[in-house]
Amino acid sequence: MTKIAIVTGSIRPGRQSLNVATWVKSIADRRTDAVFEIVDIADHPLPLWQDEIPPAAAPGGTTSESKAWSARMAEFDGYIFVVSEYNHSITGALKNALDYLKPELKDKAAGFVSYGAAGGARAVEHLRGILSELGVAHVRNTVLLSLFHDFESFSVFAPTEPAAASVAPMLDQLVLWTKAMEAVRAGEFSADEAAAA
Repeated sequence: MTKIAIVTGSIRPGRQSLNVATWVKSIADRRTDAVFEIVDIADHPLPLWQDEIPPAAAPGGTTSESKAWSARMAEFDGYIFVVSEYNHSITGALKNALDYLKPELKDKAAGFVSYGAAGGARAVEHLRGILSELGVAHVRNTVLLSLFHDFESFSVFAPTEPAAASVAPMLDQLVLWTKAMEAVRAGEFSADEAAAA
């Protein structure tokens, strides 16, 4: 069965990332075409990446923490990144966690659920560039949660009906692309052929 991780993007106390991830999972679990698991980056404390050898040449890194993180992310066929916007971009914690990875994500697919003053859209745009470099196919449909409408008093997650309705279209695209990338990884056709399809 296709496995998709819902990856939190923040580790700070009082974060909303895990609440949003849990909400996404409650919707995703209604599907029968994939299984979904939350991967909380707070469970994988990683020092600032500074290995001499890049992840592409040394998958898993050199520490027990990095090896555990690598193995966990390698388990999945696709990913949903829960993206909180910090200073018009993703959090330092998420960027650092991604810097440890490359082969674990290559030729897989990703979708996004973001939140912030502008729905987290600017952070998602930055994350798209990072994931492209890592060889990840990312889907167009994105769930954008507004701090003004989907959070009471900017602090209590209370998604609106339009926000909830935007999850299924993102999941539809993500599951489709995740399965397509499984075929790429199996060698059924090349990534170039997939892009041209």
